[in-house]
Amino acid sequence: MKLRPLILVIVLFLGFTACKVTYSFTGLTETPETFQVNFFQNNANLVEPGLDILFTNTLQDIIQNQTSAQLVNSGGEVIYEGEITEYRIAPMTATAQNTAAQNRLTISVNVRYINTKDEEKDFETRFSFFFDYGANEQLIGGLKDEAHEVIFERLTQDIINASLADW
Repeated sequence: MKLRPLILVIVLFLGFTACKVTYSFTGLTETPETFQVNFFQNNANLVEPGLDILFTNTLQDIIQNQTSAQLVNSGGEVIYEGEITEYRIAPMTATAQNTAAQNRLTISVNVRYINTKDEEKDFETRFSFFFDYGANEQLIGGLKDEAHEVIFERLTQDIINASLADW
């Protein structure tokens, strides 16, 4: 009778130690040793000055913050490159007087992801996100900074998830 609980404890202990579970708070299961982010040129019809540098730096920062990979200028194990393809402001909702009640800023980037260790994981994909703001507000200063931050946070997280998360 006293042997039974001891056997149960041993079986449970062996069961837990035999299983290896990989878990990450970010959901990233693959972390390259090095990564490279090439300059994302702004090829959008409407060019916002400095947007290309801001996006490139934001992508580098999020990879550094969420992985242990080291940023390199060349020869990265994984490479991110592409271009900003869309920067568009459009009215979203109308008022009874047929004027815009809300505007939407949409930014799209085309990303080419190259995994030098496993080319089956390479992809080229368009990522897009938006920010809505009041029609009587001007997209300048703090509002523009907030819009870029919100959009880039989502775009870069989507890029990281597509390239480094193992679903």
